[in-house]
Amino acid sequence: MLGDDELREQTSRCMNCGQPFCHVYGCPLGNLVPDQNRAVAQGDWKRAYALLSANSDFPEFTSRICPALCEASCVHGLDEEAVMVRQSEKRIIEKAFESGWVVPCPPDRENGKSAAVIGAGPAGLSAAVTLRRRGWRVTVYEKRANIGGLLRYGIPCFKLGKELVDRRRAILEAEGIMFETDCEVGKDVSAEWLRREHDAVVVAIGTPAARDLKIPGRELRGIHLALEFLEGQNRFLTDEIAAPPIDAKGKDVLVIGGGDTGSDCVGTAIRQGAASVAQIEIMPKPPETRGDSTPWPLWPYMLRTSSSHMEGCERRWNLNSLRFIGGAVRPESGPGQHCVESVEVETVEWEFSPDGRPLKFHAVPDTRETIKADLVFLAMGFTGVPADNPVVRQLGLAQTPRTALVSDASRHVYCVGDCASGASLVVRALASGKSIPLD
Repeated sequence: MLGDDELREQTSRCMNCGQPFCHVYGCPLGNLVPDQNRAVAQGDWKRAYALLSANSDFPEFTSRICPALCEASCVHGLDEEAVMVRQSEKRIIEKAFESGWVVPCPPDRENGKSAAVIGAGPAGLSAAVTLRRRGWRVTVYEKRANIGGLLRYGIPCFKLGKELVDRRRAILEAEGIMFETDCEVGKDVSAEWLRREHDAVVVAIGTPAARDLKIPGRELRGIHLALEFLEGQNRFLTDEIAAPPIDAKGKDVLVIGGGDTGSDCVGTAIRQGAASVAQIEIMPKPPETRGDSTPWPLWPYMLRTSSSHMEGCERRWNLNSLRFIGGAVRPESGPGQHCVESVEVETVEWEFSPDGRPLKFHAVPDTRETIKADLVFLAMGFTGVPADNPVVRQLGLAQTPRTALVSDASRHVYCVGDCASGASLVVRALASGKSIPLD
């Protein structure tokens, strides 16, 4: 984290833009970026916190894991480095906690209505805060042992310490929000019963269906969806379980998928003591600087290297996975269970649009090879909400062709976050939760 003097110097670079794109275009929450930057530059941290918390309910999360859309649309980014908004936000919220400015904000009056929120991830927590501050009695139902959703179980501890989630939970409970954990809606309690018992139901179940890779050999042991690996490690590190269910120690690890989740698998495998870690991606290698397909102020298409990559990871692009190849039975696999020992891949070439967007690919002849792997993690994104999901079925919710859930205002059922929009960023899920059209 930058020091206070460095941050004052950094935020003083913020200009008096006639049109602050960071605020009106970049930030889904509409954070008052120029105003809070000015307050930091003047050393008025309390005002900076008041401005930040006016729109952002969880800046301790976004300042650590948001990709900073605001910085991508900073006017300074046209000809030099953007203002470090995220670093400023992180220091503002931590100074606010240190100074005792972050206190529970229960509603001034109760409105006599109650709401059930299904899912305690970013969108569900955001919706719960929004409704509670409008006077609703709110109960959040979460199937896991603790709240946070992706914040707790998907994002590694080295990126977001779970004590931060616990710290915020204490504040939410002091505001009057109730949490029912270890309670799976659709199984332990029916979604339709919640609808009858409450004046409104908010569905915030994320996108539980991860994209799989159905190629020959998928049944071999040692091939896992990324969140199986990440969730197990997080549960182990927070003492929910005694040992990580998937251990990469001493193994050759291959991550298929080049996004943030893949990067998180890389960092986690390294911390577990993997012998080697490689990450492959079917897409072409992005350009080192902003690509022509995403001119300012769009989020730039460009190469991003995370701290996990810098810790020791071989990265390769333009590789299509063809089949998993099995090897000997290992003692930890159980009798008769053959394990993956390598992945056959093939180099591909892409065709691009005039503005540089990859359009379609074709295989390059005679480029097949095998990559050694004792563990394979599939980090290729999420496909939406299955139609047979109990919450969807019991509430009779409609879905779009891409399986996103559709709100039913006539019955006071509202869908927010990834389950309503498709997999996206935490900051967009937070913004969706705040948009509940209920007074």
